[in-house]
Amino acid sequence: MSKVKKLKQYDAVNTDKQEKNPFLVALGQRVRSLRARRGVTRKSLSAMAEVSERHLANLETGEGNASILVLLQVADALQSSLAELTGDVTTSSPEWLLIRSLLKNQDEAALLKIREGISKALGAGRADKQLNPCIALIGLRGAGKTALGKMLANDLGFPFVDLSGEIEKIAGCSVSEIQNLYGINAYRRYERRALEEVIQTHPESIIGTPGGLVSDQDTFNFLLTHCTTVWLQAKPEDHMQRVLDQGDMRPMAGNQQQAMEDLKHILASRTDFYSKAQFTIDTSAQPLEATFNLLRNEMLENMN
Repeated sequence: MSKVKKLKQYDAVNTDKQEKNPFLVALGQRVRSLRARRGVTRKSLSAMAEVSERHLANLETGEGNASILVLLQVADALQSSLAELTGDVTTSSPEWLLIRSLLKNQDEAALLKIREGISKALGAGRADKQLNPCIALIGLRGAGKTALGKMLANDLGFPFVDLSGEIEKIAGCSVSEIQNLYGINAYRRYERRALEEVIQTHPESIIGTPGGLVSDQDTFNFLLTHCTTVWLQAKPEDHMQRVLDQGDMRPMAGNQQQAMEDLKHILASRTDFYSKAQFTIDTSAQPLEATFNLLRNEMLENMN
C-alpha cells in the first residue's frame, strides 16, 4: 500500500478513534528533542518563533497542524522528499541530490568514514595521524571540564581556555545577558567567533567548551576538524550535584524532580553528538585524580 493511501486510511481511522497520526507524533518528538539539544525552553522558543506556547505544546505532543500531511502526500506523489519540497539546501542542485541518494542508506560507521574523507578532501585538519595539540573537552555542565582541563593544561604546559569566558570578552557582557538581550542565535555566532579566535591564537591549548556547542552543527564540525575532542561523560545525578556544589542553585530553581528530568532529556538529546568525540572519559567511574590520570595517559599515548 502506498504512503498516500496509508495516510488517507489513517486519517479516516483518526476521525473515528481520535488517534494521533504517527507522522505528527514523530515530528513532535523531533521538535522536542531538537529543543532539548539546544537547551531552549518551550517558553523561550515561543518568544523566538512568535508562536504560542499552546501551539508548540500541541506540536510536541503530536497534535500539530495536519496540513504538513498534505505536503507529505504531495512529496510522495512526486517521488521526492519533504526537504526537496520545502527548499532544503541539500536539494538545491543535481550534485546535492546525487550525494543525498548515495548517503541515505549508509550506517553510522560508513557515514563517519565519509565525513572524515570529505574533511580531508577539503584540506581541513591535520595531514598526519597524530592528534591535534589543541584539545577540546566537551560535555554537559558538571562533567569536569574546568577541573580536569586545568589539571591537564598544567601538566602539558598548555594554557587552559574557558570558551564561555572568551565569548563574554568578545560580547562585552555575560552569557546570560547575551541570550536574554540578543537571543540564542546571536549567542551561537559569538560562540563560533570565540572558538575560531582561540584555535588561531592558541594552537596548543586545552579548551573547556560550553555544553550546548554541539547543537550547532557547523560549529561542532569546525571543532571536530580542528581539535582533538574528548567527551567527559557523567551520570545525570553527578552533573546536577557538581553544579550545585559550585554554588549554582539555578538548576533547582523550580521543581527538583522536573529539573532532573529536563537534565536527562538534554543529555539524551546530545549524547549522539558528544559520542562523535575521538575519546570518551567517564568522570563518574572514579575519583578526580584517577580520572585525570586516565585522561593524561590517553592524551600522551596518542600525541607522541
